[in-house]
Amino acid sequence: MLVKLTISSMRKMFKDYLVLLFGLTISIAIFYMFQTLAQNKAFIESNAMISSVVFIFHVGSVILGFITIFYIFYATSFIQTLRQKEMAMYMTLGAKKGKITQLMFFETFFIGVISLVVGIFLGIGLAVGIAELFMWQLDFQGEGFKAIYPSSILTTVIFYIVLFLLTSLVNAWQIGRKNVLDLLKAEQQQDIVKTNGIKTFIGALLAIILIGIGYYAMTEIEKLQQFGVILATVTIIPGTYFIFISLLPYVVKKLKQNRRLNETGINSFTLGQLRFRMLHLTQVLGTVAMLIALGLGAMTAGISFYHNIETQSSMYHANDVVIHQPTEEDLQTLKEMTITEQHAYSYKINDNGIYYLKQDLVENAPEVKAYDAEFELPKTKRVNEPLPAARYSLNGEEGTEELPENWWTAISTELNTSYNMFGSLPVYVLNAEEYQKVEADEQSVILVQVDDFMNYLSQFETINDNQTELAETYLRKPVENNGGKYGNYLAFKSIASGTIFMGLFLGVAFLMMMASVLMFKLLSSAGADVHRYHMLRKIGVRRSLLKRSIYRELFLLFLFPALVGLVHVIVGMQMFSFIIIEPYTKIWIPISIFFVIYGIYYLITVHLYKRIVLPKEV
Repeated sequence: MLVKLTISSMRKMFKDYLVLLFGLTISIAIFYMFQTLAQNKAFIESNAMISSVVFIFHVGSVILGFITIFYIFYATSFIQTLRQKEMAMYMTLGAKKGKITQLMFFETFFIGVISLVVGIFLGIGLAVGIAELFMWQLDFQGEGFKAIYPSSILTTVIFYIVLFLLTSLVNAWQIGRKNVLDLLKAEQQQDIVKTNGIKTFIGALLAIILIGIGYYAMTEIEKLQQFGVILATVTIIPGTYFIFISLLPYVVKKLKQNRRLNETGINSFTLGQLRFRMLHLTQVLGTVAMLIALGLGAMTAGISFYHNIETQSSMYHANDVVIHQPTEEDLQTLKEMTITEQHAYSYKINDNGIYYLKQDLVENAPEVKAYDAEFELPKTKRVNEPLPAARYSLNGEEGTEELPENWWTAISTELNTSYNMFGSLPVYVLNAEEYQKVEADEQSVILVQVDDFMNYLSQFETINDNQTELAETYLRKPVENNGGKYGNYLAFKSIASGTIFMGLFLGVAFLMMMASVLMFKLLSSAGADVHRYHMLRKIGVRRSLLKRSIYRELFLLFLFPALVGLVHVIVGMQMFSFIIIEPYTKIWIPISIFFVIYGIYYLITVHLYKRIVLPKEV
């Protein structure tokens, strides 16, 4: 009989159960995605440039576990709230409380098991799809990564089975301890929020102190290392909750006290709605703010790593590409680029050394990266030191003058006259008379700057392959990196790709979880608002005004955690300042992605909320 009632009620409330199933499935899929990385220690250690990244994953697993527990309770309470009147009807007709609690247990556990099966398959699919997408975008092989990880499946199944049993028991117990009158009047209960007194002051003070300590730990992470991660975690999390528990109700109260704002339209009702439910909302808003900080922070760090590869590879090179003895293919490849500066230099090479024509160098002096003690990054400057002597050498060989520092950098680094290209041959700069005496065929080298290095990676790859073949003819052995900016780019990319992949992967996981928590908390409390909207409609308030009120109320509830989470991310990026040259490079990209995801969840929540609370028009 209970099974029939369970199936019957699930059919009747199919749309509502579909929302719950969707939310639980996404939660399980995200948890599984996280575990595929968190438990793959070999992959993390072999592909991460941060030695403590395994420890960070363990901390992240604990945080995600706690957030998941709260999320499941919010999600399952959504259906419980909608079913209270139905349970009261069963009890009025003579059903025993024991049977009612069993019914709630079976329903909650049954939907949990279904979502667990679907969620694991979805998690595997998402892990494969997202991993393949990021690996393709990053040109990252990701050896060792497995989308189907047995220990992750086992962990997910055990964690959620225990969690569903717990939530089923709690929900059944909560229904069982209420009488018929409590169930019928549950929607009429309000939360009383006190926004004055010593408690508010102490909460605000604690919020400032804890957040300040956490921000200090993140900005000094290079010194504090793992202790800094722990310190930031144990201070910022409670500090964030204190912000919402102490300050948010006070802010809403001040908004409501603004007479001009309060008396416009039905703003009084909208702000009253916020105050009435503030006690429970402050807790979930703090949770959402932390999820935003974790997800957006991970994605921002990953994208910053990616875009800093070009910055790091440019630290030692003012020019984008150097081509020794260019082939016809090299020259055709150059025509595919937008070149901002290009110079050609003559040189000769034989068994005794490499000889550059001084006149070419002086007339078309190249730019170099020059270090200055007052600047963290080297500045680009054009070489301007005179070369009055007839013979110069890179290392001051006998009978020659040693090249000035910037000319030394120009020839060895910008023109890539290095061991990786030519081996240990000595390098000379000669005037025209001395140059003519050298018995060797004249060669040329082209130095090029383009408008955007990252736009021409495929072209640079072609040129780099040809230069590698040339280097192998001189060195008579295989060459992995012939030098130059593109070679540095590949080296930095191979080191950072794993960390970038993990940051983006986890960022997507947390952002997918983030707004679902807020959505289900709002929907679970929507039943208490039904009679208010019905009453306003009966006294003549236009439906359009009620819709506008919903949009504004939910917008404020989505806005507050977004702002706090965004500030956490902006400060938290200082954690990577000791390994990323410019941690805020193109930060607008992950922020834009976040607002798109967040906006979609906001619109979905508004749509579902309106369907619950607004009276149906005849």
